[in-house]
Amino acid sequence: MGELKLENLGIQIFDLKQFSTANGDVMHALKQSETQGFNFSEIYFSFINNGSVKAWKRHREMTLNLIVPIGKIRFVFQNNKAIHKEKFATIELSKDNYKRVMVPSDIWFGFKGLEEENMLVNIASHEHDPGEVEIADHNAFNYIW
Repeated sequence: MGELKLENLGIQIFDLKQFSTANGDVMHALKQSETQGFNFSEIYFSFINNGSVKAWKRHREMTLNLIVPIGKIRFVFQNNKAIHKEKFATIELSKDNYKRVMVPSDIWFGFKGLEEENMLVNIASHEHDPGEVEIADHNAFNYIW
């Protein structure tokens, strides 16, 4: 199993700011000035249990903006057009690696919860539409979680 580079899949990574205050932390997600020309239509939160895997999914139109404010989640990406289908791009997001990962459409992805409580935020370019997403079996790709 090899490694693809996120940028070779068109995936962009943006550092996010966090501020500690006496009454609780503030964690930025997305400012209008940071949208890179993309308009969002839906924001949702997804929880994933420790050790659980949610894979594989590919959006035909939706651009994702993934953020993990709670816990730690490993994301795995594959474009299904790679010469070597055994190669994947991965990133782990958490409060300690607090970033926004912008994923273009047509990228296969899955993710795994790595801590007791894990939450991801998706700032999506389109509202959820079951006809817009393709779902593959957990074993569709030769990735060992």
